[in-house]
Amino acid sequence: MRDDEDSAELPESAPSSSRDRRSQDRFDVVWPVDCETEDTFLYAAITNISALGIFVRTEAPLPCGTRLRLRFSPAALLGDSLVMEGRVQWINPVRPGCPNPGMGIRFLDLSPEGRESLVEIIRTIAYLPEDIEQPS
Repeated sequence: MRDDEDSAELPESAPSSSRDRRSQDRFDVVWPVDCETEDTFLYAAITNISALGIFVRTEAPLPCGTRLRLRFSPAALLGDSLVMEGRVQWINPVRPGCPNPGMGIRFLDLSPEGRESLVEIIRTIAYLPEDIEQPS
């Protein structure tokens, strides 16, 4: 998602041209993630990541605009869990013919240290040889 997008205009489902609108490279991963709101706890999986956000594969996506806390640990890359705030930007609901239900989440309010850790993870993923399995 671009930095100049207005958060009040959140699409309800994945935009058909979402790949064209991305300003950051995305990298496929399979990492467990805890997603927490005031009244919901969801254990799911990150299936791709960029410097701006993640896609969380789940059959129970949260509504667009939901603010949540994310906790994930790419252990082989970093060692410690990352805890970040995010907002559901779009959802891909469970429906026939939809092989990848879930939600696109944009990172919010990253501290300089959090941004640095995230960028380092992205750099590491970008340079991993494709034949090496990424941590799960």
